[in-house]
Amino acid sequence: MSQALEPHPGYRPCAGVALINKDGAVFVGRRRKERGAPMPGHEWQMPQGGVDAGEDPAEAARRELYEETNVRSATLIAQAPEWLAYDLPEDSRARFGGRYRGQTQKWFLFRFEGDEAEIDIHHPAGGKHKPEFADWRWERFDALPELVVPFKRAVYVQVAAWFAPLACG
Repeated sequence: MSQALEPHPGYRPCAGVALINKDGAVFVGRRRKERGAPMPGHEWQMPQGGVDAGEDPAEAARRELYEETNVRSATLIAQAPEWLAYDLPEDSRARFGGRYRGQTQKWFLFRFEGDEAEIDIHHPAGGKHKPEFADWRWERFDALPELVVPFKRAVYVQVAAWFAPLACG
C-alpha cells in the first residue's frame, strides 16, 4: 500500500465510502459474480468508484454511494487525511484497458440518516445504474479487512483505523 496527499500517476482516482448506521456498523456489499468477485469469501467491500475529471472527490463519493446503494440520506462526518493506493493484480488490469497499475482512493465517512428501505442494491440510482452488489449487511469496522480481496486489505485496515473511532461519536 502506498499513500500520498494527491492521486498517484498511473493509478485510477477513486472515492470510497464508509457508510455507518446509528449503531456505528458499516455498510458492506457482496460483489455480484459478474462484476468480478475474484475470491470466494472475500467478495465484500464498501461502496467505491471512479472520480470523474474535474469532479470533487466528496461529490464523487456521494454519487457513487447513490449509484451503488440508492442512498441519498447520508451526512458527511469526515474524510480521510490522505489518499490510499493499491495495485491491482496483473490479470485485473485489463478491466481499465491496462491504463492503470491500480487505484488511488480518497475515503469518506458518512452517517446513514434514512430508513433501511431506502437501501436498494438491486435497483440503485432509482434503477438507472447497473447493480454492483448481490447482497449487503452492516458489519463491524474491525471485521472489514478479512472480508475484502487481499490486495485491498491494507487500505481497509487504514480506513478502519481512521473511521472506527468516529463511528459511535
